Amino acid sequence: RCMCECAIHTPEKHNWFGEKKYRLATFFDSWWDEYCKHPKHFIQPEQYKAVKDIRSCRTAALGIDIYSCPNCGETTEVYHSCKNRFCPTCSWNDTVKWAEKVKGNMLNIPHRHVVFTIPHQLNSLIIRNKFILLNTLMQTSAEALKDWINYKFNLQPGIISVLHTAGEQKENHFHTHMILSWGGVDKNKTVQQIKGKYVNYDYLKSKFRGIFEKRLVDFYNSGRLDHDFKDIIEFKCFLNRVNEKNWIIHLEDPMQTPSEVIRYIGRYSKRACLSEYKITRIEGEIIAFRYKDYRNKDYFGHPIEKERVLHYRDFFALLLQHVPLPNFRLVRYYGIYSNRGHLSKELFSGGNDVTITWRELQQSETGQDPLICKKCNVIKSYSHSIAQSNNETYIYYRLDLNPDPHATFFQKVA
Repeated sequence: RCMCECAIHTPEKHNWFGEKKYRLATFFDSWWDEYCKHPKHFIQPEQYKAVKDIRSCRTAALGIDIYSCPNCGETTEVYHSCKNRFCPTCSWNDTVKWAEKVKGNMLNIPHRHVVFTIPHQLNSLIIRNKFILLNTLMQTSAEALKDWINYKFNLQPGIISVLHTAGEQKENHFHTHMILSWGGVDKNKTVQQIKGKYVNYDYLKSKFRGIFEKRLVDFYNSGRLDHDFKDIIEFKCFLNRVNEKNWIIHLEDPMQTPSEVIRYIGRYSKRACLSEYKITRIEGEIIAFRYKDYRNKDYFGHPIEKERVLHYRDFFALLLQHVPLPNFRLVRYYGIYSNRGHLSKELFSGGNDVTITWRELQQSETGQDPLICKKCNVIKSYSHSIAQSNNETYIYYRLDLNPDPHATFFQKVA
């Protein structure tokens, strides 16, 4: 059994990594079927699947493994996860495991958190051409960074890029969060660290905008762009209006170690669009969540936290536009991080084969081994599994008929 894809069911908490007041699945259970009768927008297949997975995650529909103490019989229920990229619980588990794995594959030099943002005037065009233009966003932002560091310092950097499509209020806000090595590998395949934190923002913005707009024009000329422009002149006039405001690029100060930057950037990686910890109210047809208003700041310069209240018809339409496209890679690696095989392992932080197990995740968050009986202090053993299908409950018992200790067989009992 793949235990790392499961979670203990605890009545007082909705999952293992903290207490939450509300679950997104609860709101979907109450109003999704009603919403589907008269949806605000056409519901894509991947959106249907995301909702179905979220509603079934950590329920008997996906199966429950039962572990029991051989002495006193105390049991632990382990609920299976849906593993959908849009599920708020599964995406957090995925982030924790990803962060532990990736930090061993990074150069042992400072890294910087970088954000590239597309102007909102391009939002309607991106929505109509999501796959190719979001691909372009990730590619061109990484290319701009690589070109600048290679031109300025003669180094090939490593870049980890993560696509985000939502802003604080869950409106469309297309941008990439990137982990950039503040240095890289030179022609002699030795690692060099960049001194200081100087960044030529004007060059980077111009480079990013230039590469992205060139790709846009190429898509237009090749007929690959879905649009309503009458001709190329109108299209280029539109681009000129977009360029009346600077394109936004933000770089944080260098962080000294991979572990430090991963702890910081991890929350931006594989997490879902809306964290369940930010849900403040579910009352009838209404749901509310917290968000940070970066336009209004307090005395200390911190963004003021506000609450947004939405009817389920508006909330579902707003949230589901951020369901990832099928087969779209949200996390990508560029520069030396795209192909580490030709470099010495000594250049990296190490631990590249680290895999966090389900039990280790539980222990790191709760401080307790989930399979140790509290009364007898012995390890609980697997007993059986329970699953539900078509309103029927099935119990699966393991049959030890195979000499392979890693093989598992089940007998279905209605």
